[in-house]
Amino acid sequence: MINRSAIILRPGPPFIEWASQLDDSGIVPSFEGEQTVYLVPDFEDDMEAMEILAEGYEMLFEVQLASWHTDESAWPRNRTFQMFREWFVIEQHSLVIDLCDYPLLNDDDA
Repeated sequence: MINRSAIILRPGPPFIEWASQLDDSGIVPSFEGEQTVYLVPDFEDDMEAMEILAEGYEMLFEVQLASWHTDESAWPRNRTFQMFREWFVIEQHSLVIDLCDYPLLNDDDA
């Protein structure tokens, strides 16, 4: 077990609608598709998880937007925590177990 919890953000209807309006390719994000797992500080309950998200939602929102469309001028303006909670389905996982027998590495450390 490691001293982290995990958050997974899945695109909600507003995110999917925004992405579908960017071009006419017909390619849109999928709720069921593979998502990024974010390791966050340990939390014990939903309230603690929401406090952690409230502190870091701006960065997470930007990462999610940039993963779909890098032109910031097309990003929604005045992004709030409430908007974040509407745009993403948030999965919270308080227990993270590392099953590997080698150390965790961070690409920034390489």
